[in-house]
Amino acid sequence: MKYLIALLAFTTLGKLYKPNVVKPVVPPLYTLVWSDEFSGIGLPDTNKWKYDVGGHGWGNNEWQFYTNARTENARVENGHLIIEAIKEKWAGKEYTSARLVTKGKGDWQYARIEVRAKLPKGRGTWPAIWMLASTNPFNWPDDGEIDIMEHVGYDQGRVHGSVHCKKYYHSIGTQKTANTMVPDCSEAFHIYSIEYTAEKIIIAVDGVDFFVFTNEKSGYNAWPFGNNMHLLLNIAVGGNWGGAKGVDETIWPQTMEVDYVRVYQKK
Repeated sequence: MKYLIALLAFTTLGKLYKPNVVKPVVPPLYTLVWSDEFSGIGLPDTNKWKYDVGGHGWGNNEWQFYTNARTENARVENGHLIIEAIKEKWAGKEYTSARLVTKGKGDWQYARIEVRAKLPKGRGTWPAIWMLASTNPFNWPDDGEIDIMEHVGYDQGRVHGSVHCKKYYHSIGTQKTANTMVPDCSEAFHIYSIEYTAEKIIIAVDGVDFFVFTNEKSGYNAWPFGNNMHLLLNIAVGGNWGGAKGVDETIWPQTMEVDYVRVYQKK
């Protein structure tokens, strides 16, 4: 059951934490175009979500196998989406987890997105709330990636926001990124948000901006973010970044709980 001891309201852009039953608050100049309040039970809504499936490492040498429509790894209960990473043998891997995507069911060119979530904890966890271009085929990093929230468990409480494109990405040492401290990110829900337009990308936690990336208008290599983009939610295990200091095998299972996802676009 959803509950809060106190209602915490934020005046900036109309953000608020919600108690049991509350209608989404629309920020000024925006209208709600897509949302999931996770009010059902069982598997996530197939009208809104599908799954990336596999255990090939996902370009980061990750340890988990992402399963397909398996309630042990992704389910809706008590008003929340639960993504759960489990230590168990599966298809040659030692861990299972889930990676939910909206591609083909929710794709947006410029939007404001709010995800209220509580993160997993422990060395080896690597949860993410992020976006990829919905191009077919998709070319990384050329077509664009935006990381609204990443957290690696060996650096507890520090959340990161980043963009990736052909001109700016980590493998060539040009990545544009920033981070901020959210000390209770694994004990309390926080609102991780992005507002992106043709001019800039702004990433925030609880209404406080911590990363801004401005369109330098030098071409597609630096700004592919006019593509329609979709949302991804997942917990990775280990990998080049999440497992940089090893994986604590005693902490599992670990969950990311998502209270809601709300997508707004300007009227």
